[in-house]
Amino acid sequence: MISWVFKKFDDLTPPELYSILQLRNEVFVVEQNCVFQDADNRDQASYHLMGWNNEILIAYSRIVPAGIAYDSLPSIGRVVTSPKMRNAGTGKLLMQKSIEELQKLFGKVSIKIGAQLYLKGFYESFGFIQSGEMYLEDGIPHIEMIRAI
Repeated sequence: MISWVFKKFDDLTPPELYSILQLRNEVFVVEQNCVFQDADNRDQASYHLMGWNNEILIAYSRIVPAGIAYDSLPSIGRVVTSPKMRNAGTGKLLMQKSIEELQKLFGKVSIKIGAQLYLKGFYESFGFIQSGEMYLEDGIPHIEMIRAI
């Protein structure tokens, strides 16, 4: 059972913030063997969706208002599930909940994301379509995708 918590940055507790950074580093830095600046100064302006299994953070995404990552559209980023929860449908639940929370905040608007290329099919299953050419971000192939309203 996943307990979902959605908060603005200033409302995060120190243990929640630590768990977020720990999970993001576990996957984006260690597992993907990618040295990059995770603390990118977007967290403070964003909203944070956390999926908890008891006291363990197993899923996370951040909802970024328009004007922060992309000029005219809000975004969902840092989408991550714990390696222990892979292939259990947790990622699908996380994206469904992320879209739902974004729409509660900003209404039924288009959403733009920067997706790792290997996850293109995953994001297409939520209505996102590729909107740009492949580019490298921190040495990993990415594409921009939009979920139009």
